[in-house]
Amino acid sequence: MSKIKSALSILIVIGSVYLCQHIIRLSLSNQMSKNDSAELHHIRYGLFSVDSWKKQISIIVVDEIKNLYLTNTNEKDLKKHVETQLGKLIDGIEVKVRASNEGSSKGWLKQTFIDAFVDMKDIKAGIPGYADTLIIEMTKAQTEVKIKSILIDRIEKYFKDTFDSQDLTKMNAILARLNSPTIEDGRIKLIQSIEANNEIIYWETALLIFLGMILFFMVGIQKDTLSVTQYFLLVFFLAVVLVGGVTMPMIDMEAKISEMKFVLLDHEVLFHNQVLYFQSKSILDVFWIMITHSAIEMKLVGILMVGFSIFFPFVKMLSSLVYFYDLKGHGKHGVVTFFVLKSGKWSMADVLVVAIFMAYIGFNGIITSQFGNLNTTSQDLVILTTNGTSLQPGYYLFLSYTLFALFMSGFLMRKYPATT
Repeated sequence: MSKIKSALSILIVIGSVYLCQHIIRLSLSNQMSKNDSAELHHIRYGLFSVDSWKKQISIIVVDEIKNLYLTNTNEKDLKKHVETQLGKLIDGIEVKVRASNEGSSKGWLKQTFIDAFVDMKDIKAGIPGYADTLIIEMTKAQTEVKIKSILIDRIEKYFKDTFDSQDLTKMNAILARLNSPTIEDGRIKLIQSIEANNEIIYWETALLIFLGMILFFMVGIQKDTLSVTQYFLLVFFLAVVLVGGVTMPMIDMEAKISEMKFVLLDHEVLFHNQVLYFQSKSILDVFWIMITHSAIEMKLVGILMVGFSIFFPFVKMLSSLVYFYDLKGHGKHGVVTFFVLKSGKWSMADVLVVAIFMAYIGFNGIITSQFGNLNTTSQDLVILTTNGTSLQPGYYLFLSYTLFALFMSGFLMRKYPATT
């Protein structure tokens, strides 16, 4: 029976190592994809982008031009406008002709001839007829197509001359890496990849924790003292879970406008998934940010965080092996006994777990309360905000490590044999 338990424990640890490295690899890949997706969905490329507005407005304007046609109502208004313009045109021509004929005998003769044979009142009396003829010509199918084509070409030129001057280096780099021709295609690829990886990561994380529960349960229910093989496997499993916990993202913080829409000229203007803020960080990511910060205080905090949350746990695990096996008689050494028996209050892994959870609650509350004021679903405008803050598998692995470490401390207090 003992051999069966040992063999099962070995298989569990081997499976845990495989699962952990696979989860870490997928999580880091997913973390990059999430950062890329947040960048492509950033508000600077949507609601704050001239190009984004230009695409939607140009479609509306061109569509309105294509649907342009004369009705009985606007035909009457157009006729009045054309008649007014024709009257101004005739008056302008008369003034210019008289001005050009002044100051010379030849001009005087021309003007005398015009006054004798051309009656401007008769010409103006024909303005309604001229207007009808122009409108008939304008409403012909061929003429209408030409007018719309000219207007569309002019609109396209205006939009072409209107461009966004923001730096698109990051966006273009992401699209090149994804081999995506457009930002929409890049967004779709990233979302599909993230969703597929998320499902695998969460299932494998749950399986890894479940395997740990089985491993510790088998040791916990036995009345016999721990063998050296069992203790080594438990410590090794703890190290595996700790590595996964500190390298994988623990928390995602996201604030975005999930949907904003309103109606313009009977057309819907829509912006969705406009990311305002996004961060996905692991303990090592936070440490690197702090240690590379210019402020000495930030560097010190980063060193203390890693020291108390990573260095102490690993040293404690190594010391527990020395203490358990009494390697070369150093099991009772002061440094070893300190880390094994007295360093629990210095580890602060449990404190970090609580701190991250409180940060999650705090950020979640702030985003929910502040964004709640932006939400509106009126007839004229719809704004829906989303708080995407969530705890990630790295947090659950680190939490599992702290719980398993508590059981390890209890197991260590058992009387152990000197040999297997």
